[in-house]
Amino acid sequence: MKKERIWESWRRLPHPIRWVAVATVGGTLVITGIVFMVLPGPGIPLIILGLAILATEFAWAERTLKEVKVRSTAMAAKAKGKIGRKKKS
Repeated sequence: MKKERIWESWRRLPHPIRWVAVATVGGTLVITGIVFMVLPGPGIPLIILGLAILATEFAWAERTLKEVKVRSTAMAAKAKGKIGRKKKS
């Protein structure tokens, strides 16, 4: 119940305010994630979280997030295949 009320209140905000808030929070998370790719920290999860937030208002972020999901699924399947095979001597 509470979650729906929060979402409803968020959607009632004027579009420019939502746009700026989403761009600020999502952009900050993506930039922080990129910085953490070089420094120790959770870089990839922050980038994905930032893209998920940006995807609520921006079509380009939604397309990018879908591409990231497809590629990560493919990489996970490839990694499982390599782990499952044993090296023969």
